[in-house]
Order: sequence, then structure tokens, then C-alpha cells
Amino acid sequence: MKQLFLLNLLVLFMNATSTAQSNKIADTTEYLSSIKHELTVQWPKNRTINLVFHGHSVPAGYWHNHEVHTLESYPYLLFKKIKEQYPYAVVNMIVTAIGGENSDKGQARFDDVLAVKPDVLFIDYALNDRGIGLAKAKESWEKMIHEAIDRKIKVILLTPSPDQRADMLAKGNELEAHAGQVRELAMKYHIGLTDSFSLFQKIKKEEGDISGYMSHINHPNKKGHQLIADALFSWFRN
Repeated sequence: MKQLFLLNLLVLFMNATSTAQSNKIADTTEYLSSIKHELTVQWPKNRTINLVFHGHSVPAGYWHNHEVHTLESYPYLLFKKIKEQYPYAVVNMIVTAIGGENSDKGQARFDDVLAVKPDVLFIDYALNDRGIGLAKAKESWEKMIHEAIDRKIKVILLTPSPDQRADMLAKGNELEAHAGQVRELAMKYHIGLTDSFSLFQKIKKEEGDISGYMSHINHPNKKGHQLIADALFSWFRN
């Protein structure tokens, strides 16, 4: 009886440990280790690495007056940092983002995203998902996450960048709710997370204002995009 009791305790401990380990965000040093290795391989043994950015107007590079500043958007600022770190790598930066889109529409065309064969997929929809609500957004994000994981694609989620009409520091604001849901999804599926919302919250607390990081009411300028790109690069740092 005593041995059975101890065995049951051991099983409970192992299950609890397994749950605790899985219920957390992926580790920045390990999650993309295979990709980082591929990025170091030299010709003729190297291959093209596809980094795909799926989302709305922010990753698409929209600023004020509908101007699209592609080379000053975070996907290409990240590309520059990756190429500085990995001079032998061949990297495709593929932006599948569409201005004004939410995750429900992004999920509906997700087959086209998978068709470009991402090695790493970045999902950034939370800013626009306020229009469809938390439940619908969660359903759409989870569908995309499941499909990507089934194809062994590495996934990194992004919490929303700012909308200056919303008080980022107010309890219960919509952006915070969507940011929290994105964090929960990253923990649930043990995938990557870049917490853009927390980065801008920190600036708001410390500087009192985020306008110096914004080109428009809800579109970052180069300084704001660089903030996101620098955070994303932590997943690629060798």
C-alpha cells in the first residue's frame, strides 16, 4: 500500500511538472535553435529561410495618410538585424499582412500563407481584433496556430502595438484584454511571444507619452517599429 501511495504521488508530481513546463512561453534561446543553425550554414549547403509576417496594417508598414513605409516597418528592420548576425544566410521576408484586416479574415486566407512554406510565422492581429471580440479572435488565432504547428512551423505571436485613443495604462482596457489573450495562447501552445504592448506600456509609464514612437493615431513610426524589431530579434540572437 505504501509503495502504491508513493507511486501515485510520483505520477501526480510528474503530471504537474509536465503541465507547468508546457504551460509557458517558448524559450528565446532554444525555440528557434534549428532555424538559427540553418542561418549559419554556408553555400552550397545552405537553403532559403522563409520568415512570414501575417497580420494587419502595422506589419504591412502603413504610417499616416495611408503611406506604406515598407523598409521602415518591423519585418524589414528585423531582416536587417538578422543579416548583420548571419551574413551567409539567404532569407526571404514575406509579408502577407493586409491593412484593416482582423484575424477572422486572416484565418480565412491562411491556406495562401501556408503555401509560401514559412519556417517562422509571426502573427500580429490583436490591434484590429477589437472589432470582432475576444471569443472570435481566439477561435481564429487558434485555428492558425494549430495549422502551423501541424506543419512543424515555428510560431511567434505579437501582442498589439498602441492605439493612442486608448489608455494603455487603464485597467480593463480592450487592448490589454487582447494582449492578455495572446499571451495565454503563447503559453498554452508553448510557442513564441513578443509582447509589443508591454514595451509601449513601459514607455508610457516612464516617459508619460508614446507619441514620439507613433506616426499616426495607431501606426508606429520607425522608432516604434524598431522597438518591436529589437524585441523580435531576441528570438534570433546567436
